[in-house]
Amino acid sequence: MPPIRTSRAGRKPPPDGFEDLEDTLLEFQNKMKDAENASHEGKKKYEMTWPVFQITHQRSRYIYDLYYDKEAISKPLYDWLLKNGYADPMLIAKWKKQGYEKLCCTRCIQTQETNFRSTCICRVPKDQLKEDQRVQCVSCGCRGCASSD
Repeated sequence: MPPIRTSRAGRKPPPDGFEDLEDTLLEFQNKMKDAENASHEGKKKYEMTWPVFQITHQRSRYIYDLYYDKEAISKPLYDWLLKNGYADPMLIAKWKKQGYEKLCCTRCIQTQETNFRSTCICRVPKDQLKEDQRVQCVSCGCRGCASSD
């Protein structure tokens, strides 16, 4: 087993520009702690993880928008944020592909975890559903993340 590092001597300091994002990322971290420590009474087993998925999505979308849409952060800072777990790199990789711009989580497109080897119900466009049919993803609580919506 590799030795456990207890000091920060081996870590690289964050690149320039991290100070501007630090407050917002700290807010996301506090929201995540609140979601993890929230009461689970009265909720179904799969509903307990929804807030965690939603906060992870929001934090990743925030970093994605700063880098790709607003071009407000540098490439080294973006890479550092991905490497240190501030955003989900697999989800961001999917957002860059056509048809996945609004994807809520990567579990919704994994066909191995569904009964009929298909994607999640939240990926079905709303115009393909019956009238007054409401859908909600079991994995993350999404109500529809198809790009055509």
